[in-house]
Amino acid sequence: MKHQPRILIVEDEPAIAELIAVNLTHGGFTPVIAGDSVAAQRELDAVLPDAILLDWMLPGQSGLALARHLRKEPRTKAIPILMLTARGDEPDKVAGLDAGADDYITKPFSTQELLARIRAVLRRRAPESVNDSVTVGELMLDAGTHRIFYQGQELKLGPTEFKLLHYLMKHAERVHSRGTLLDKVWGDHVFIEERTVDVHVKRLREALGLAGAMVETVRGAGYRLTSLASAGVLAAAQSRS
Repeated sequence: MKHQPRILIVEDEPAIAELIAVNLTHGGFTPVIAGDSVAAQRELDAVLPDAILLDWMLPGQSGLALARHLRKEPRTKAIPILMLTARGDEPDKVAGLDAGADDYITKPFSTQELLARIRAVLRRRAPESVNDSVTVGELMLDAGTHRIFYQGQELKLGPTEFKLLHYLMKHAERVHSRGTLLDKVWGDHVFIEERTVDVHVKRLREALGLAGAMVETVRGAGYRLTSLASAGVLAAAQSRS
């Protein structure tokens, strides 16, 4: 018998949760409903789902806070999360993605779109989640321990920036278009604006400090991570200090 992916719906409005559950059942999924973060955690403790549909606005702990918590826990950190919300503003989308969500669906949405996005996150399930370590110049990333070092100093990055840096480091010196980065880092993410990549590249540079200069903008083409920039920029910075 074919496995029916188990989808945990964390939604405090019963009518919406029930409607989603019916559509998921018709779409070949097994839905499980939780009305808040506590009920969601209870379901997660019992059986891990294949993906989570998580409402932003929940009673008690918000969906955003729950997403962050799930990403920190070894048992749940790899489960795809799709945020459901009425918030359509760009900063809110970035906040949701930055909390570790894999996708973001703004209400109201069509059944076809919802099912397509769930299938998409299940297909890609963390495309760059290899537990390897990679070094470019004096920048070292260890995917297994989720740690990054520059010149021996540990740096702190958000989950999305970490995935972005991991991909750029594994394919250093190559130019990657925004579309390519969306595909390889976020997955086949046709629903996210390409400008979102620019927001995360900016955050990545800020988090990297001096090493941020290694992430170059190639005008009209995209972005590239290069070890060549780090030596020159470091020397310039030292000469100014």
